[in-house]
Amino acid sequence: MAIYHPNEQPAPSYDSHTHLNDDELYFDVPAYLARAHEFQVVKMNIVGYNAVGNQRALEIAQENDGVYAILGYQPEDTPDFDEAALATLTEQLDQDKVVAVGETGLDYHFDTDKDVQMQAFLAQISLAKEKDLPVVIHNREAFDDVYRVLKEQKVTKAVIHSFSGTPEQAKAFADLGYYISFSGVVTFKKAEEVREAAKVVPLDQILVETDAPYLAPSPNRGKRNEPGWTKFVIDDLAKTLSMSADDLAAQTKQNAEWAFLNHD
Repeated sequence: MAIYHPNEQPAPSYDSHTHLNDDELYFDVPAYLARAHEFQVVKMNIVGYNAVGNQRALEIAQENDGVYAILGYQPEDTPDFDEAALATLTEQLDQDKVVAVGETGLDYHFDTDKDVQMQAFLAQISLAKEKDLPVVIHNREAFDDVYRVLKEQKVTKAVIHSFSGTPEQAKAFADLGYYISFSGVVTFKKAEEVREAAKVVPLDQILVETDAPYLAPSPNRGKRNEPGWTKFVIDDLAKTLSMSADDLAAQTKQNAEWAFLNHD
């Protein structure tokens, strides 16, 4: 039995950033994938964040059609990003179904040493360039430094994950040619600034994501998020952009395929 009305079947979509490798979801990956398929989420990226998350992302991607891996160290895990971790990540990035480096970036909300974060960020940018892969950016309360580094390092292929900044910041990233990915945040009642930001991003640079198990979109806010709920992000964002959900699903799916799959 379908979990939506038969006359309202969602258009095929691509969840560009999800964490089925997280402990909250990893215990039952097949069930979450099955539910995602019910919601017509036909492709997704499992995003790593540390050694365990990276290995799980590889495993899930390599065992399932339409599932891809993004590997890297998120800011809060950068204290563990030593030479051995760098060597392992370098090797993993050559494996089948790896489509990007990340998530990496800067997060000034927590107390992780900023110099340690920066060193890891720069190292992962270098890896992305070496492997000719896009870099998936985690930016939290660090826009000025993230933007400066990306520009100074002449990064040309990047995705700004779960954008939650201002229209001016969105335009600055978009003007560098980056994709801007919107998560369940765009559905939150108080996130008017994020919705305004979405309006300034060219349609061919917009991606959607769940960031599951985090940031569950309305009407499921507060629950454990999952890839299938990409539909709700699309539904809400489509209203903001004054377009149909089916058209936005098709556009963001195509954008993600261009960003990650070399026009697959």
